[in-house]
Amino acid sequence: MLTLKFLGATGTVTGSKYLLRHGDQQVLVDCGLFQGYKQLRLRNWDAFPVLPAAIRSVVLTHAHLDHSGFLPVLVSAGFRGKVYCTEATRDLCHILLPDSGRLLEEEALYANRHNYSKHKPALPLYSEADALRALEHLVAVPVGHEFALAPGMTARLQLAGHILGAASVSLECEGRRILFSGDVGRPNDPIMRPPTALGAFDYLVVESTYGDRCHEASDPRARLADIISKTAARGGVTVIPSFAVGRAQELLHEIGQLKRAGAIPAALPVYLNSPMAVDATRLYMKHHGQHRLDEQACRALGHVAHIVNSVEESMALNRRQTPMVIIAASGMATGGRVLHHLKAFAGDARNTILFAGFQAAGTRGARLLAGETSVKIHGEYYPVRARIEMIGNLSAHADADEIMDWLARAPAAPRQCFVTHGEPAAADALRRRIGERLQWPCRVPEYLEEVVLD
Repeated sequence: MLTLKFLGATGTVTGSKYLLRHGDQQVLVDCGLFQGYKQLRLRNWDAFPVLPAAIRSVVLTHAHLDHSGFLPVLVSAGFRGKVYCTEATRDLCHILLPDSGRLLEEEALYANRHNYSKHKPALPLYSEADALRALEHLVAVPVGHEFALAPGMTARLQLAGHILGAASVSLECEGRRILFSGDVGRPNDPIMRPPTALGAFDYLVVESTYGDRCHEASDPRARLADIISKTAARGGVTVIPSFAVGRAQELLHEIGQLKRAGAIPAALPVYLNSPMAVDATRLYMKHHGQHRLDEQACRALGHVAHIVNSVEESMALNRRQTPMVIIAASGMATGGRVLHHLKAFAGDARNTILFAGFQAAGTRGARLLAGETSVKIHGEYYPVRARIEMIGNLSAHADADEIMDWLARAPAAPRQCFVTHGEPAAADALRRRIGERLQWPCRVPEYLEEVVLD
């Protein structure tokens, strides 16, 4: 009997984990962190629903922490198998996971130093050392090549756009093929190539981040220019919370184009305050076949912004009172250096906090976009007087129409489609659209639900 258990990404866009069980063999697809609401984040600390040592292998769709960030916990709890992924995902995990461990350690130290945690002492979910141990389990597999996950179970990765290395996973067991979409990229993304066309499958697990909406048709570059220019004209600072992988590179590309076109002041300082984003940008040269940028454009990314290397340089930015643009992680303002910039600049009406991607429910980004007049950071509340802006169509996720167009090219209907990785309204909206337009049997699973794949 083959079963599928949903250990995450149900009712939320975070914590992506899917457990396939065939006899005594167990395989995990994705191993992501829960983020956003506290009740979701607390799941990261719960005992894992299955014994980690009993899991034969893991396969990752991509490197973002909501898909890979729980690996250090899984390994520390006893997982000893291999973690399969594309080469680019492996390279990015070598950047993202140790950085995540460092940030978690720094946050725990900060909480203890300033005595704002309820836990005495506050402890990190995992450390940089834990992350480095997890990296030893990563195995890169070629895109499009079949590989064994467990006895009687094989898989194949196909590129999905979204970010470097992102892939859909086609998994086969006893003649049944299950496709996990991962995060689906956009067909006309300015940097990433479109997702690979679908092959045949019996079951589908599809993301629904934008399942209830479509990206605006307006030009995001023009809007980016307008926001940055108007903020600078007011004498203000534009702070852009950004994911270090994918979003930071697109922002650098767009800002570079705007400066060359004279759409924003050429002399306006731009700072990339994310060492991880700097390292990730270098990988665009190594994996040039997965995106649209040529060698010259890849090199240009490294010259758009001043690189902030040290904590002292980061702190010095907060003392500046002149117009500038600061790009810093994390993208949903859940952690990282951007929190210190929010503390410094959110209280000034001349400034702008610009979000350039999806904000999961319960994150600081979502709360700021909802109009909250103060933001809690490191145990204290800070007033929000800066303008809060959003450019949704810079997203690396396919919208509802783009997902439907991708699915419509499937050679045949599946036996069952499961809609995951979306807020409840988005997941249900995509479920309805798939059922009405494609006539596929479709449902939204619950957290920890287990289904039999006949």
